[in-house]
Amino acid sequence: MASSSSSQYQIKIMAEYAKSDRSSCKKCAKQIAKKSLRVGMVSRDARGFDITKWHHLECFPLGSAQPSPSPSLSLHSIKGFDSLQTSDQEALKKLLVRKRDEDEVVELGNSKKAKLSTSHGEPNLEIAFSLSDIKDKYKDATLPPKWNAFKTIIFLEQDDGLLNSNKIAAFDFDGCLVKTSVKRVGADAWSLMYPSVPDKLQSLYNDGFKLVIFTNESNIERWKKKRQVAVDSKIGRLNNFIKRVNVPIQVFIACGLGESSIQAADPFRKPKPGMWHVMEKHFNSGISIDMDQSFYVGDAAGRENDHSDADIKFAEAIGLKFFVPEEYFGA
Repeated sequence: MASSSSSQYQIKIMAEYAKSDRSSCKKCAKQIAKKSLRVGMVSRDARGFDITKWHHLECFPLGSAQPSPSPSLSLHSIKGFDSLQTSDQEALKKLLVRKRDEDEVVELGNSKKAKLSTSHGEPNLEIAFSLSDIKDKYKDATLPPKWNAFKTIIFLEQDDGLLNSNKIAAFDFDGCLVKTSVKRVGADAWSLMYPSVPDKLQSLYNDGFKLVIFTNESNIERWKKKRQVAVDSKIGRLNNFIKRVNVPIQVFIACGLGESSIQAADPFRKPKPGMWHVMEKHFNSGISIDMDQSFYVGDAAGRENDHSDADIKFAEAIGLKFFVPEEYFGA
C-alpha cells in the first residue's frame, strides 16, 4: 500500500487490556486497573512521535467531544478490536452506537433521517442511518472480516491505508476494472480489464484521490439457496483485486433488485444514487466532495452493445463527470 505523509496523519483509536496498573484515565484521572479494558486515542506530536491517551471505556470521548481530526468509528479500524473478548467487543460496539446516535440527534436537529439531495431531477432521499443498523451478515450469509452490511448494501468501509478526501475517483467493477463471466463463480474467476489499471489507480491514490468501487450484484439477493456462494464469490474477487492492484479502495456492493412490475427499484442499486449518498454522508469523515475534480468510470453507458445504461445514469444522477473504461484506461 502507498504510505501517507506525516501531514496527513489521522488520529487513531486502539483498545487493549492494561498491561499494568500504572496508567490513568485522561478524563477522570483515576487508575486503570491491570488487565482491564482500556481505550486509547493515538495522536502525533510536533516531534513526530505517537502519543496514546488512555481512557476507561465509559470515559472515552467520541463524536462532538473528540478533538479534530476525528478518529474513525469503524469497529474493525480500531487496533486490537479483534483480540478483545466478545463481551468487551459488544461493550465497545454499544458505546459507539450510543455516541453516533447522540451526534446524529445534534447534527440533524433531533432527527436521525438525513435528507440527501441529488441533481438532474432525482428526488430527495431519506436514509435513516445508525451504527446499530450495521451487521456482520447479509441476511443468512456470513461476511468476512472488515466487510459489513447496511440494508441492501455490503461494504468494505476502511481498507488499510485509505484516506478520506474531497476528491473521489469512483469505478464500476465488472466490465470496467476486471473481466468476469456470469457463468463462472469463485474468488479467482476474474482478470484485469486493462494492463494499465494498477498503475492508473496507484497514480490517483498518490495524487490524493480516494478510490471507491460502486458495483451491483443482484445474485446475492436472488440466490437464496446459494447466497453464501454468491457473497464469497463477489467479495473474494474484490479482495483479490485489491491485493493485485496494491492500493486501498473503499467498496460498496448493491445487492438489491431493479424495478419490475411488482416492485420499485432498490434505492441503492445503480442507477439509483443511494450508495453514493451513504458514502458521502457517512463514510468520508464529513469532508465535502469537490464535484469538479471527482469522476466515475463505468461500462454500462447505454451504447448499442452495452448491457444497460446504469453507469452513465448513476453518474448523471449524482452530477459526476463520466468516462467509459476504454476512454479512461486506454484500450
